[in-house]
Amino acid sequence: MKLSNFKFKYPEELVAQRPTDNRDESRLMVIDRKTGKIEHKLFKDILNYFNEGDAMILNNTKVFPARLYGNKEKTGAKIQVVLLRELDAESKLWDVLVDPARKIRIGNKLYFGDNDMLVAEVIDNTTSRGRTLRFLYDGTHDEFKEVLYSMGVPHLPEYITREPDKEDFERYQNYFAKIEGAVTAPSAGLHFSRELLKRLEIKGIEFPEITLHLGLGGFRPVEVEDLTKHKTDSEEVIINEKAAQMINKAIDGRKKVCAVGTSVMRAIETSVSTDRHVKPMSGWTNKFIFPPYDFSIANCMVVNFHQPESTLYMLVSAFAGVELCEKAYKTAIEEKYRLFAYGDAMLIL
Repeated sequence: MKLSNFKFKYPEELVAQRPTDNRDESRLMVIDRKTGKIEHKLFKDILNYFNEGDAMILNNTKVFPARLYGNKEKTGAKIQVVLLRELDAESKLWDVLVDPARKIRIGNKLYFGDNDMLVAEVIDNTTSRGRTLRFLYDGTHDEFKEVLYSMGVPHLPEYITREPDKEDFERYQNYFAKIEGAVTAPSAGLHFSRELLKRLEIKGIEFPEITLHLGLGGFRPVEVEDLTKHKTDSEEVIINEKAAQMINKAIDGRKKVCAVGTSVMRAIETSVSTDRHVKPMSGWTNKFIFPPYDFSIANCMVVNFHQPESTLYMLVSAFAGVELCEKAYKTAIEEKYRLFAYGDAMLIL
């Protein structure tokens, strides 16, 4: 498969700029891979497709407010910083993206917050936009993180053209999020409300939780036509013993094993045993899945509608089948489904 196989056009007005009023009342397109049938439902109708003993695997990563606005020393030029990863807690070192990058050089100091409450020094260039910052702060690490995050806002994808606001602190976060470390939200999980999760639980559905801390890799453009030459960013993955046992029990019981989102699918496909079960792991993955691909664990998945030529769309094409995925997206655009992170969802059976 080539990059050009994954192009499609969509009307800009279908890109969801805000979430639905209620998490579980977004639309749900249900796709049957065996028959090719496409149904149109509400997300809360997902309850009707699962039974006792089925497993829905959730990514419990928690988004932190990664976008900061500040000023450059001397010139006072406005800059935007996106926190990517804490490298060293003691030294307060962070890998970040800066914009505009051409103005930010090693040795520059950057100022954040009222009265320049926080100062950072640029100590390294990692990529054209990437920098390593050392934050200068005398308090404890917990105090530093509190100050840092108090200045930040959620880093919404660039296709959401408005500025983040108070609503995003709640809605650009999965209800079941627990373990802090994601720059972007695993968007398939955004549709699950507390009430829907409870109703699924009462029905006997199991919820194994894994952790994959999402960076910005999913939004990084694929710049090579030959997909075998594309390299994805590494992201931290944790699959504990309990989660692995719950997933493997569902596999052995011939139940539905549903990956809620592309991040879950990449995590479980990273940690597959030779007998096609999930192994516990704590490490990193740069798994890039594109057609053709033989999936080992999940037999269904929940996913949002993703951007053309993105690695996320390629993964969904690999799971649903390229032709059926193209048909589903064409139908979504004709039926005016809301697209991307704050948009509607698909259930692929």
